[in-house]
Amino acid sequence: MLDVHFFRRWMAITAASVDREAERLTALDSPIGDADHGTNLQRGFTAVRQALEKEPPATPGAVLTQAGRLLISTVGGASGPLYGTLLRRTGKALGDAGEVGEEQLAEALRAGVDAVMQLGGAAPGDKTMIDALVPAVDALGDSFTAAREAAEEGAVGTTPLQARKGRASYLGERSIGHQDPGATSAALLIAALVDAAEAGGE
Repeated sequence: MLDVHFFRRWMAITAASVDREAERLTALDSPIGDADHGTNLQRGFTAVRQALEKEPPATPGAVLTQAGRLLISTVGGASGPLYGTLLRRTGKALGDAGEVGEEQLAEALRAGVDAVMQLGGAAPGDKTMIDALVPAVDALGDSFTAAREAAEEGAVGTTPLQARKGRASYLGERSIGHQDPGATSAALLIAALVDAAEAGGE
């Protein structure tokens, strides 16, 4: 079972990953976006980490709901509302349970991904974070490791695609050949699940 400490670790490890990869995320965003994806997410997840350390929520759902609210209020551009919606909807789906199983997390995360698709209007193949999140959620029923691998494959798989949503879509065919920064950061979020489980001896 996954308790509140697991979810706090997940957010802390995600924040550390975003810190470490911020320059790469911004470099990926430079040719097809506003060149601010890394710095925006870094600001948001730093705020999440600090808030969770200062006043730790009592349940897994509350951790994600609070993280989502903070991302919406602190991250600029489209990624704030999208990541915020992902985590808030996932947290809401988890409810008030003190512990959740991996299957419950998979179902809740799917609800979060569905909410992101509804908000952004994106589908798999549109060269967005959805290209990493959908295969990750599909694989989550097998294991966190399978989800991580699926997310990373999905992110890399955006390179030959032409963007159909978001800022990159304005570039048309010129968006081809660039890995999507949103899918790349989404893969970091999923990869952090594995590290959070290993750190807690799950």
